[in-house]
Amino acid sequence: MAHAKEKFHPHTPDGRYFVVDGRLWRLSNPELSEGERQRLVSDLMKARRAVRDAGEDADAKVDARKRVNAAKVALGERGPVWWNDGSPDYNRKLVLDTPYCQWFEALA
Repeated sequence: MAHAKEKFHPHTPDGRYFVVDGRLWRLSNPELSEGERQRLVSDLMKARRAVRDAGEDADAKVDARKRVNAAKVALGERGPVWWNDGSPDYNRKLVLDTPYCQWFEALA
């Protein structure tokens, strides 16, 4: 049984996105090795903590945010898409404004 605070974030049938509050978010590249994925997730978490810990230090915050973005790009969650079939990227788009609309509505 799932913890009461856990939310269900469905993944699209093609495994490219998960949905949070009606918005698509790109999943990590499934072709990454488990070791590489874990290293990049660790880098991402360290960078997110650095953003939090930067406080009012604008330069530190900018640097930390650049590190967050670099980790997300390396994971395949931002930047060039990791699939090669020519399908467009719907990252951060409302699911109802994409071809995933029918699939998402059928989940309800």
